[in-house]
Amino acid sequence: VQLQASGGGLVQAGGSLRLSCASSARAFNTYNMGWFRQGPGKEREFVAAISRSGSITRYADSVKGRFTISRDNSRNTVDLQMSSLKSEDTAVYYCAADQLIGSLRTSPNSYGYWGQGTQVTVSS
Repeated sequence: VQLQASGGGLVQAGGSLRLSCASSARAFNTYNMGWFRQGPGKEREFVAAISRSGSITRYADSVKGRFTISRDNSRNTVDLQMSSLKSEDTAVYYCAADQLIGSLRTSPNSYGYWGQGTQVTVSS
């Protein structure tokens, strides 16, 4: 499974960005999908996840109400709409795929496939 993240960039605090992740998986709708981020000097952390059908989502408390994850199984894509961005959202953002059946996971170790990451920089 190959994942390609895009959409990162430089934005002012309070602004918005939309990240997109395209997958080469033939059975994309059999994977739960997640977004993670890694800030400078920090460990990789969970941001959001979405179930196979898109009916269930889960968010980190730090982004709840500001970020929205969605997916389009017909196009093999998963997006992360980010609004009201803060300087602390600055990080490299990664999309990931979890092929195990079950609830949405928040540990990076649970995801077997990763994209290359896209940089998001929020200036204050």
